[in-house]
Amino acid sequence: MTEIIDFLQWPAMVVTLLAAWMIGSNHARRRMLGFGLFLLSNVLWIAWGWNDEAYALIGLQLGLIIMNVRGILKNEDA
Repeated sequence: MTEIIDFLQWPAMVVTLLAAWMIGSNHARRRMLGFGLFLLSNVLWIAWGWNDEAYALIGLQLGLIIMNVRGILKNEDA
């Protein structure tokens, strides 16, 4: 099980990069998808961080979840 959790850092990294690319779009739907991908990456990073006892990373991801939800709400107005 530990190997699976350790592997999560790679999809988390890929999803994070894809999310960053998507929120730079001029299209609201792509930005929304980007924020959704960011939320997925937050969950993946938290799972990985919990296993490695990386509590600062977990705290960062919780803060980023709040910012991503804010981004979703602001994007709905656009």
